[in-house]
Amino acid sequence: MLKLSLIKEFEMLKPTFWHCISRIGDAALHGNFNYGEHIMKKRFNHIAVITLCLLTLDIGCETSNIEKSMNAEVVIYGGTSAAVTAAVQLARMDKTVVIVCPDKHLGGMSSSGLGFTDTGDKSVIGGLSREFYQRVYNHYQKEDAWKWQAKDEYGNEGQGTPAIDGDLKTMWIFEPHVAEQIFEDFIGENKIKVFRDKWLDRENGVEMKNGKIVSIAMLTGERFKGEIFIDATYEGDLMAAAGVNYHVGREANSVYNEKWNGAQCNVFHHGHNFGSRKISPYVIPDDPTSGVLPRISTEPPGERGEGDKRVQAYCYRTCLTNVAENRASFERPENYDSTQYELLVRVLESGWSGTLGGGKIPNNKRDVNNRGPFSSDNIGMNYDYPEASYERRKEILEEHKTYQKGLYYFYSTDPRVPKKVQDDLNTWGLAKDEFLDNGHWPYQIYVREARRMIGEFAMTENEILGKSEVSKPIGMGSYTMDSHNTQRYITPEGYVQNEGDLGVEPGKPYQIHLGSILPKKKECKNLIVPVAVSSSHIAFGSIRMEPVFMILGQSTGVITAMAIDKDVEIHELDYNEIKTKLIEAGQILNRTGD
Repeated sequence: MLKLSLIKEFEMLKPTFWHCISRIGDAALHGNFNYGEHIMKKRFNHIAVITLCLLTLDIGCETSNIEKSMNAEVVIYGGTSAAVTAAVQLARMDKTVVIVCPDKHLGGMSSSGLGFTDTGDKSVIGGLSREFYQRVYNHYQKEDAWKWQAKDEYGNEGQGTPAIDGDLKTMWIFEPHVAEQIFEDFIGENKIKVFRDKWLDRENGVEMKNGKIVSIAMLTGERFKGEIFIDATYEGDLMAAAGVNYHVGREANSVYNEKWNGAQCNVFHHGHNFGSRKISPYVIPDDPTSGVLPRISTEPPGERGEGDKRVQAYCYRTCLTNVAENRASFERPENYDSTQYELLVRVLESGWSGTLGGGKIPNNKRDVNNRGPFSSDNIGMNYDYPEASYERRKEILEEHKTYQKGLYYFYSTDPRVPKKVQDDLNTWGLAKDEFLDNGHWPYQIYVREARRMIGEFAMTENEILGKSEVSKPIGMGSYTMDSHNTQRYITPEGYVQNEGDLGVEPGKPYQIHLGSILPKKKECKNLIVPVAVSSSHIAFGSIRMEPVFMILGQSTGVITAMAIDKDVEIHELDYNEIKTKLIEAGQILNRTGD
């Protein structure tokens, strides 16, 4: 990020540089050499320092020529699990492919803390997605994989399924560093070039011609040319920069004839709400004139089923351990403010247990997610993230880190936390053997939802619930339509409440339509989007699971390779031929017996 900032500053100073040259020339022409020297000292020193820093940062980097141009048949932007499976499938089909991504570590959430996999019905997870979990299984068959815990002490508890499946030789629960190594093995075995820490120039970096992307440029100046491009980011940045239409927030129920989209006040499907707890939102309890506590909105929550721009909450899926030798204590974050947790104090005083929870993963670790009415989910603080500039996103990420690190520190040190809760938490800490170059903090925030493309076909709750058929499936999903809270508001009775947390079961696995990963042809003819897919907010709540992203990534790779082989546009491929190739690649398009 330092290099990115310097490059931006250098770009902004270029006009100043040439202005200085002009002013010095004028001064010299009129014999005013002292004035010319003054300009040199005032302006050139700054430019020289930035230039020297950039040259220093580039030593040993994979590319030092910021004007460098690279060609491949397929260019993937993003470093998520879908990016990896798309690239692997393309390489296995003998296509030249590069991954260009702002990430330094590959795998997205799968390698950044989400080890307690949202599996759903594992029988519909096939292809490279299943191969990933088979490689996890193979890793934990080795004795040296169990450094901090005996294998027979681990148990076999997964999310709705056993963690270890001996019949399928798959394992669904894992440590972050294990997942990252598997993704790196995929990349190395298939000799895929990866350009890391490369940030798309979202304003001017996408070159379009006749409805197609010709090339994409990074802020560093590198340009990548390809026949077909894949946006595998959580945010949908390339898609948006290419002019493809998208949606942010929740659609009204009327848009797609749904029930579970839009605002859902007083709908409580999980325990992540205040329920019947009558907790005052005001600084002085029950006194509205005293002001509102932090992290509570004073805006009206909206009518039932009404659309809005609110985005479900983000958090970091931290990896904690209670093994003393491998435990880093919770530290006081910079800008820590204990008043941000006053609402938590009131919740604890109401009798809530206050434990952080988290799914068990190997080696005495936990994948800690949100739990309860006040948790690691930073409700209402991410609404502008999907479309925000890089600078603004960085501010949002820093705020989320401060909030969540501060939450742990508050729990572990504040005297208002019940002693039993505090003592238990202080047996835990960040796992020292995870996220080694990031202070043991996850690399990727959990972007549960950002932009969602408005593509050739929109997946809605009607397809998820089996009310509408999918004519061109490219994979299957099965997980609950799961939305986290989108807002914390004040009820008409004067109490605090959360809204947006839903869990609607599909009943059985469902098919995902080919058109959900394709932009409208009139908008872009050579782009595929396997992550920020075309779907409603509530439907995306099921599709957004990491096994599904890997499935969609692989299907994207198959479709892309076919278009190149046949020399046709992706929208013109025959679906029956796509279906045959997907099945050959191990994808599951129908559940046995359906």
